[in-house]
Amino acid sequence: MTVKLVVGAQWGDEGKGKIVDRLTTENRFVARYQGGANAGHTVVVDGKKFVLHLIPTGILHPNVECLLGNGMVVDPDALIDEINQLRCRDIDTSGRIRVDDRVHLVLPHHKKLDLHLEQLRGENSLGTTGRGIGPAYVDKTARCGLRLLDIYDEDVWVPRLSENLQKAHSVLGSCQEVDEKEQSANVRRWADYLHPLRANGPELLAQAISADRDIIIEGGQGIMLDLDFGTYPYVTSSQCSALGAAAGLGINPRLVDRVIGVVKAYTTRVGKGPFPTEMTSDAAAKLRELGGEFGATTGRPRRCGWLDLVQLRYATEINGFDLLSITKLDVLDSYSEILAAVAYELDGQRLDRFPVDAGRLNRVRPIYKVFRGWMTNTSKTRRYNDLPQEARDYINFINETLGVEILNVSVGPERGQDVLWPLI
Repeated sequence: MTVKLVVGAQWGDEGKGKIVDRLTTENRFVARYQGGANAGHTVVVDGKKFVLHLIPTGILHPNVECLLGNGMVVDPDALIDEINQLRCRDIDTSGRIRVDDRVHLVLPHHKKLDLHLEQLRGENSLGTTGRGIGPAYVDKTARCGLRLLDIYDEDVWVPRLSENLQKAHSVLGSCQEVDEKEQSANVRRWADYLHPLRANGPELLAQAISADRDIIIEGGQGIMLDLDFGTYPYVTSSQCSALGAAAGLGINPRLVDRVIGVVKAYTTRVGKGPFPTEMTSDAAAKLRELGGEFGATTGRPRRCGWLDLVQLRYATEINGFDLLSITKLDVLDSYSEILAAVAYELDGQRLDRFPVDAGRLNRVRPIYKVFRGWMTNTSKTRRYNDLPQEARDYINFINETLGVEILNVSVGPERGQDVLWPLI
């Protein structure tokens, strides 16, 4: 039995879904530990594209059981819609999706609050997805949220929902009110639909461990969007680093024997916030087009930049990566020169460590190492020795700089478009 934890090493969108899919085989157990429908994990199987927001990507393998852990916030309608979409595409989810009773629910007024608060911030908006994630986590922290288990006790959810709607309406105003009767009907509908999915997450994981089933833990977003260790305040509302996995699932952290960081061969981020290696608009437009860099959840164009090894050293220190999975190497196939930031310059001083505050990070200038591009198509490459020497040099420099062995390099979106790296 092994427990592998897959974590985004940048600002999300690194390709974690594809890596979880690659690691998942029959009889494995895949669990997600934080976030909600703001995540978008994409897997391409036999030319068919699947985008999952709540359900772990292990669901695409038959006989694999998936858990939505207690650290998540779950929009019931989004989950129901996702299940129905999978069934329409001949993915049988029966008995394979479980939801921890402790997950907090994202309700319609959370989404209205999310959008309303972003509008009020104006130029200082954070660039949220508008999926209600932040307000749902606020209610969780304020101890007034609704958990899945709560909607099976009317003495709990009826007064709590009424109170929460009153508070939301005081912010939203009458023009955006959520009808309480309609919302109550929704809760009863969700209770009927979700009842077969209910689970005690820690108990379910303990049973999987006792049965000697391998476990894959799947994170959403990336370390730089972590509530504590990301580029605050331009972050999400949960702990998406490796440190959040134990609390978000109720699993003993000593059972995790491999932490795998997923790294894009360049860098992207969605929304506002500091981004030291961001390209000029023309260069970013080219990379965005080549890499299909548009948000899987929102469709927004992603900001694009060169690889940032200062940021990745920081991510490695926080997460304790044992292995790295590098994605989208093929997107760089047409570049004659490829840059990677090895340090920053701030006020005339060299910085080798990542600044904690967004203000200083906004003012740094990257110091780049320039690599020769390989200028050849790598998408059909499957063996290390068949990669161009320039591509091997680039990846090996990442390995040497971070001191973390490379697990694999992805050279396309399809399942199986990977080069396995020789572990030294």
